[in-house]
Amino acid sequence: MSNRNFLGPRKHLTCMLVTALYIALGSSAVYAADANRAFGGATYVITVLDSQGNFASRGVIALHAGGTMSATDSGQGGPTFFFSSQLGSWKPNTAGGVVARTIDFDYPPNADVARLDYTLQFTNKGTQITGTITLTIFPLTADPLGGGGTVVGTFTFTGDVVTP
Repeated sequence: MSNRNFLGPRKHLTCMLVTALYIALGSSAVYAADANRAFGGATYVITVLDSQGNFASRGVIALHAGGTMSATDSGQGGPTFFFSSQLGSWKPNTAGGVVARTIDFDYPPNADVARLDYTLQFTNKGTQITGTITLTIFPLTADPLGGGGTVVGTFTFTGDVVTP
């Protein structure tokens, strides 16, 4: 038996299995599960709500193809809060979505560092997202990637992909 005959049915079977997985799990699960290998990146405009469901801010989340992430928030320039944009990384989770972590800095007079832990779920074939953000603050001299810190808020968000 030649390699050509052996690989032909195997390739066909693999294609059938991927199609069945796509149908069984839904497009968003396959989209996220394959994200670290083939995801070309996407940017979403989001609406953020506080833990009581009140409007908190608007933002932009950019998931870059290499597994890095950046985010900006309409509240970052004041008048109440003064903090930098967020930079961090993301990876697919086992639920067909993404987990991400970013860091930003609060400007004086507060001068601290914040860690934002995200969970994202893709809907509508990746054109929409929903998720949560947990905001934890640390003194500037503390390790924001370690334990500790003070959780100051948990937020939910929804968003739509930004297309050219």
